[in-house]
Amino acid sequence: MKKITVLVVDDSALIRRLLVDILKKDKDIEVIDTAKDGKEAVEKAKILKPDVITLDIEMPEMDGLTALKILRREIPQSKIIMFSSLTQEGAKATIEALTLGAYDFVPKPSSRSFLESIKKIESELLPKIKSLRIKKPYIIPVSTKVRLKKGTYKACGIGVSTGGPQTLMQIIPKLPANFPVPVLIVQHMPPIFTKQLADRLNSVSVLRVKEAEHGEPIKPKIVYIAPGDFHMEVKKTHTGEKIFLHKGPPRNFCRPSVDELFESMAEVYEDKCIGIILTGMGTDGKEGAKKIKEKGGVVLSQDPESSIVFGMPKAVIDAGLADEVLNPSQISQRIKELILKTHNG
Repeated sequence: MKKITVLVVDDSALIRRLLVDILKKDKDIEVIDTAKDGKEAVEKAKILKPDVITLDIEMPEMDGLTALKILRREIPQSKIIMFSSLTQEGAKATIEALTLGAYDFVPKPSSRSFLESIKKIESELLPKIKSLRIKKPYIIPVSTKVRLKKGTYKACGIGVSTGGPQTLMQIIPKLPANFPVPVLIVQHMPPIFTKQLADRLNSVSVLRVKEAEHGEPIKPKIVYIAPGDFHMEVKKTHTGEKIFLHKGPPRNFCRPSVDELFESMAEVYEDKCIGIILTGMGTDGKEGAKKIKEKGGVVLSQDPESSIVFGMPKAVIDAGLADEVLNPSQISQRIKELILKTHNG
């Protein structure tokens, strides 16, 4: 099988060397060159046409965001993984990069825990690169249309991982101001990044989008995003439904976990719940989708063609849990049909 070719881009010679050493450990990956800034990266990428480009955000000559825009336009077949510092500014730039079409991101090494950071990079970067292998064609099982149930749906949950920001940008801003139910989202991301994602979506949406807070009431017309490193659940109280955040053990190696959210939504909203599984690696969300179906709710799944990584949606579809398999544009339209029609009669 052909190796996955990688161009490593960073202004630090030390980081370039570390990344090359990490990638060389995998027999399926070949580092074909390195570049010290965005300008050199664009020049080399045009010639080499690598499968993957690891791209630092902060660089001289030409920064990562500028280079990303050029690379996405001129070499769209190359998948770009950003390297970001775990700071507010770094997170903001990373969310910008992801909405512009970067495939994913990996946190840069921290000087306070350098060796631990290197191990984390290795554990995150290699699977993300290897997930890009061309998959066999996937035939979607025949699915039936969801029967509209008048006055039922009270909440909409979304689970997403790799490719999430650009996919959510195709769904959340399209929801109207009169969208009468809350939307709860688990996006696999570390702390700081989820707040920046919420702010970015809020800036382009008519609905209010915010990072969820522990104990706050769940209200219609608000989109809640689980904070990084916290599971988010829905709890029913004597004053109504509220957000419950906790640091329970990771599920499916994830915290926040889609399963945690979906299972709690199924318990609280029962058949009045819609669960949506979008692009991402792994199987997080499958057990939660099962619980939603058991309670009589609806499950929608993203299709393989539009998924950046067809892992989470495939797990739900293969388990026979998806009522419909749709692209992001169709998903936004479908939930408007399901929810607005049921509330407006």
